[in-house]
This record gives sequence, C-alpha cells and structure tokens, in this order.
Amino acid sequence: MGATDAFLLDAYSQTVAGVVERAGPSVASVQVRGSATDRNAQIGNGSGFLFTPDGYLLTNSHVVRAGQPAPAAHGKRHGVTLSDGREFDARWVGDDPDTDLALLCIDATSRGALLPLALGSSAALRRGEIAIAIGNPLGFEHTVTAGIVSALGRSMRSGSGRLIPDVIQTDAALNPGNSGGPLLNSRGEVIGVNTAIIRGAQSISFAVAVDIAAWVIPQLLQHGRVRRGYLGVGGATAALDRRVVLGFGLAQGHAVRVSTVEPESPAARAGLREGDLIVGLDGVAIDSVDRLHQTLDATRVHRDCVLKVLRGNATNQPLYFTVRPAESAVR
Repeated sequence: MGATDAFLLDAYSQTVAGVVERAGPSVASVQVRGSATDRNAQIGNGSGFLFTPDGYLLTNSHVVRAGQPAPAAHGKRHGVTLSDGREFDARWVGDDPDTDLALLCIDATSRGALLPLALGSSAALRRGEIAIAIGNPLGFEHTVTAGIVSALGRSMRSGSGRLIPDVIQTDAALNPGNSGGPLLNSRGEVIGVNTAIIRGAQSISFAVAVDIAAWVIPQLLQHGRVRRGYLGVGGATAALDRRVVLGFGLAQGHAVRVSTVEPESPAARAGLREGDLIVGLDGVAIDSVDRLHQTLDATRVHRDCVLKVLRGNATNQPLYFTVRPAESAVR
C-alpha cells in the first residue's frame, strides 16, 4: 500500500470514527414488552434514535408493534436504553405501517441531557456516498457498520402492502436488531432509517429516506397516524390497449381496473362500477394501484376530487366522477 492509499484509508477511518463518536449517544436500543401471559416478557427489540432534545425518538413501525396488529400493539410497553446505560420507559406517540416509521418519547427532564441527531436531506444523495449505520443487531449493542449508498429511487413493500417510494439501498451490513437505527452521512446527519435486509443476499440493505420521515413525523406528532384517503374500491394494475392510449392521448400505458366496490363507500356513492378503469385523479395519471395510493394523501381527505374513468370496452369517451374520499381507517 502506497503512502497515498494509506492517507486515504486513514481519512476514511477518521471520518467514520468521528461520526460514530458524535452520533453514538443519540442511538438507542428499543425493547417491546408484554405477552399474553407475562406483562414484563420481552417480545421484540430493535433500534431507534433521538432527533429532538426533549426525548422524541424515531424507529420502525414493525419494531414498536413487534408483530402485533393495531390496536394491540399500542398497548405494549416500550423501553429505551441509551449508550450510557440510562434506561427509560417510552411513550408510544404514533406509527405508520405504510412507511414503517414510528415515534416514541422518553422523559429525561431529571436524568441528564439528551443529544439528538440532526436530520439531513436525502434529496441530494448520490450513489457512492459514505453510509454509516449504528444499531443493536442480534443483541450486540451499538454496533457500527459502514459502506456506501448503492442505489437510489428504489421502492419496497411495507408490511401493510403499500409501496414505500424512494428507498435508499446500501451495502452497510445490517442484521435483525438494526431496524429503526439511523443511516448517517459523512457529516453525521441522518439520511435514512434502516428498515430491512434481504435474507440470503450479501450486502443489500434498505433504509426509508429521511425526506419521507420528515413528511411523516409532523403527522404522527399531531394525529398519531398518517392521514390517507379511502375510496372503497378493490383493484389491480391493468395494461391499456395501445389504441386506447393513442386514441385518448393518455400519458400512461396502464390503469387501475376496479374489481370490487364496497357498498356505501365514496366510490359507490360517486357511481363507480366493477370493471371500470381508473386512469386519472385530479389530473394525476393513475397507472398503478401504488400510484392511486400515493395520490390519495391527506390533502384529498373529505374534499371533492375528480376521477377520470374508462368504462365498458374502453373505447367510449372517458367519464368523470366527483368523489369525496373518506379517511382511511388506522390499521
């Protein structure tokens, strides 16, 4: 190894070590307790991190739920242990299974200062940037792994079945227990929340982008959940005939084919039928079930929206329906 290589390796090591030294006190071990027979039994664990000086922690929804459905998960007891050994009971604030994010809060007013991590930005990330993960894998507390951002713009299914957009792929080695821990850049800023690994694959791990978290956090603080619109239809992504696409000047080659319409639902009241093809919502091209989910955000709850629909053999002129989405029930 030449002098230049040694210098670069030392610079990399110093960068990682510096980030770990600054960020370590903010990373926590999260425990979930309370089985059907023993209130104190530990039934799950993971990682989390402080992002405010008054005790709010960000972690994964699947960590705080420990495999339990709502509302049973919200009745569990959550414990938090910091790197200096301080232990706290944590209050459940809210969670969003659709992005696999959750908030807990601890009260440390009489037990010393808390050191929060700064939330960075994931919008300007580039492949090849340093990615540092800190967590508690397999019961080994405050383990550090480092690598690079391998890919951007990935999508991943959450436990609820919805698609999480803009997931960060890294080659930082993660294991069970890392879930909920921070993914950091070379400045020690949070760029993602570690959420999943691919079992059997080497060095393929995923984190929910911090920009998604920045959108979710205020809603969890205010409502305990993320508000999303509900139409009351079941459906699947379906390919459109090329003649239909060209004939109507559509911007997409796919739509959502309605397979069921729930009675008395917003869709039923608007006049949708089984077999309809949803191709647009408020001017947004709907080319998949995932796109429909993403478009039905909080801004459309209890507000009149316009659905663009193809009916019958899809060769007639599009139909336009006014629909008022309800609020999706918390899962």
